[in-house]
Amino acid sequence: MGDTENTTPVPDRPDDALQAALEGATAPPPPAAPDCSFCDLPQDRYPTHYEGHWVLLEPRIVVPAHTVPPRRRWIITSDGAAMNLWDAEPLPGAQCRIAHRMVCPYLPREDPPLWATALRQENERRAQRLFNLPDDWDLPDTG
Repeated sequence: MGDTENTTPVPDRPDDALQAALEGATAPPPPAAPDCSFCDLPQDRYPTHYEGHWVLLEPRIVVPAHTVPPRRRWIITSDGAAMNLWDAEPLPGAQCRIAHRMVCPYLPREDPPLWATALRQENERRAQRLFNLPDDWDLPDTG
């Protein structure tokens, strides 16, 4: 009884930090560059509704929401924040964004739809060009 007045404020609520981590909202905040720390490709960075947490979304990629697995659908809200729709069933014709981690060539595969596999391969090609790697170089099989 009474010990609630004596709690010290924390940077974010523990449940927000856990939820942000589960959703992949682990991007560095500005002023850091919005580049993937694994493949170095530039991304679109958005704040989330989890205070102090940001997410990297694949740039210029907007897809029909029904083609994206549940818990992988992101929308940009009217306040400019990214929100994961989790298990919400998308409305007919709805579109969404995807987190870069779903198609990053250096992260383990998440059982993506076929179009995401093609995007992952394109990102691998772009990352190779970024690092000027020889054509016969290949990523190790991660899964």
